[in-house]
Amino acid sequence: MRSRRLRNLVVLIPLLGAVAGMGVLVSYSVTLYRLFCEATGLGGTTQRVLADTAQESARTVTVSFDAQVADGLPWEFKPMQQHVTVHLGEEKLVFFYAKNLSDKPVIAHATFNVTPTKAGPYFNKIQCFCFSDERLAPGEDSKMPVDFYVDPAMAKNSNASDLSNITLSYTFFPAAQPNDIQELSRFDPNTPPSAKRGKAMFAERCAACHASDRNMAGPMLSGVFGREAGTAAGYPYSTALRQSHIVWGIDNLDQWLADPQALVPGAKMPIRVLDANTRRDLIAYLRELSAPNKEAAR
Repeated sequence: MRSRRLRNLVVLIPLLGAVAGMGVLVSYSVTLYRLFCEATGLGGTTQRVLADTAQESARTVTVSFDAQVADGLPWEFKPMQQHVTVHLGEEKLVFFYAKNLSDKPVIAHATFNVTPTKAGPYFNKIQCFCFSDERLAPGEDSKMPVDFYVDPAMAKNSNASDLSNITLSYTFFPAAQPNDIQELSRFDPNTPPSAKRGKAMFAERCAACHASDRNMAGPMLSGVFGREAGTAAGYPYSTALRQSHIVWGIDNLDQWLADPQALVPGAKMPIRVLDANTRRDLIAYLRELSAPNKEAAR
């Protein structure tokens, strides 16, 4: 009798494990499917990247923009340009407009895709309002940036090489269970600089190459405010930057982040930050890193 029970348990335990595993897969199927789409571009899902590292191509493509709101969302939402023509590999910043038409705060989330769907694996977004739930106060409006590029690898794929027109579409829905809520007011140029927002953006877009206390692919950034360019100890700067004699402050850091090569031709930094509000907050964080205490950064 005892051996029969043991045999039954040997069969039952794996079956219960399989049922539990299937339950977990069902619970997370939507999330897993979304992650699969983001990784593969299935259904026109765009890719998310930290920076444009592609070599710009002579080939161009026209990107058009579409904006919709779901039933029940009291927002006006539209693209601020109907289309742009870009070179493959060229980073481009465009804007959408949203306004809360109601007398109550509203939190919404944008879904997005590109058509034709075969363009999905090659459409890379660096910055977008679609990565979080967004809040607008009553009557508030906002210009929202989308920073993107189309991968030159698209021209080498026989299935996608014929594409000359791509449409990027967004639909805002009411957020049923708001999570990671962001204030769209952060995109207002009149909003005061925020070192807190800058720290989050630094972690997302800069930390792969930079740290505050040590040299990495880029130089250490603690104390960068008021420091002469090209003088952080132990870092192999380009000759161009070492000979620039720039002393870092708000204005030239803004120029540097916007286009390093324009400010210092021959510099090694390949990354640009096209959105002025993002640069503003990053600079506020860099200023905080350079301050002897937090009070000095305010």
